[in-house]
Amino acid sequence: MFTTDYNNIIDKVNSIDPTKYSWNRNFIDGDVTYLSPYISRGVISTKMVFDRLMDRGFEVAKIYKFIQELAWRDYWQQVWIEKGSLIDSDFRHPQKDVEHHQMPKAIIDANTGIVAIDSAIQDFYKTGYLHNHVRMYIASIACNIGKSHWSIPAKWLYYHLLDADWASNALSWQWVAGTNSNKLYYANQENINKYCKTNQQGTFLDVPYSAFENLATPTLLKETEMPELKTELPDIKDINVDSSNSTLIYNFYNLDPLWKNDINANRILLLEPSHFEKYPISPKTIDFIVGLSKNIKDIQIYVGEFDELFDKHSISDIFYKEHPTNHHYKGIQEERDWIFTVKGYYPSFFAFWKKCNKEF
Repeated sequence: MFTTDYNNIIDKVNSIDPTKYSWNRNFIDGDVTYLSPYISRGVISTKMVFDRLMDRGFEVAKIYKFIQELAWRDYWQQVWIEKGSLIDSDFRHPQKDVEHHQMPKAIIDANTGIVAIDSAIQDFYKTGYLHNHVRMYIASIACNIGKSHWSIPAKWLYYHLLDADWASNALSWQWVAGTNSNKLYYANQENINKYCKTNQQGTFLDVPYSAFENLATPTLLKETEMPELKTELPDIKDINVDSSNSTLIYNFYNLDPLWKNDINANRILLLEPSHFEKYPISPKTIDFIVGLSKNIKDIQIYVGEFDELFDKHSISDIFYKEHPTNHHYKGIQEERDWIFTVKGYYPSFFAFWKKCNKEF
């Protein structure tokens, strides 16, 4: 479903239809782009996608919603840059009515009894992809119906996502759970039927929205479990470093094959055990990033900490791209590509978007 070949990825960028996306993206079979894994991994940027659309002659007014969705990704990253580890816990408000810090076993087992959800989770385990609407449905069921604290379910989702982006993931879960918003998000069975093209009735979500505030936790969601989330990194292998060349550090969030591709350099994909202990990812995601890294000329994979790499190989003239997980790197930090010049923290996306709008 998700190629790792760079030329095929660029073909995907060049073939998207942002006009269709704008009006049917919320449906499970809508014209979504499937570009999110490549944006999240830094293979392409939101700015590259935006620039390609402008080069193809699309009018901003006709693809306004698509551009806005790209901007959401930049917004979440800006929040992470400014707030750092604060996004790892309840961000703006404490989560209400939390009964446990695990997650409903029925979600892990794809056994909620809601056909659209269970089918989507089964596919998710196979593909590493979930439609954004389904992510919200699952978060609502886990947190607002099942009374889970958002943190563990969010880590479960991140673990399996090829487009795993901790800022987008954590803050979106918190938006659903009310810790990054002013109200809880709910979706009833009628809503799920509409957007997932099902006709199911009689589930625990088959209620009017007015019933959610006092809805008891369904028996099906009361059994909880701590999901096993462990990263299996590639085997450690020796690398060769030419001390006369610059060293470019790639990582889980930067796999851009065009970055400084016109110079001779040591190109190292750094996989730090400490990073993946904090943000574990699945074997499928590991295979995905290793596959993507093969687009980078002469890339070598180093499994270990940055300081170990620095000391063992005496690397110098180091370059890396900015990211909230990179603060301990040494060397020259380069800015990522953003669609707009708007930086810093804004308490809402629409406050951020209002500033971005001025740059059109």
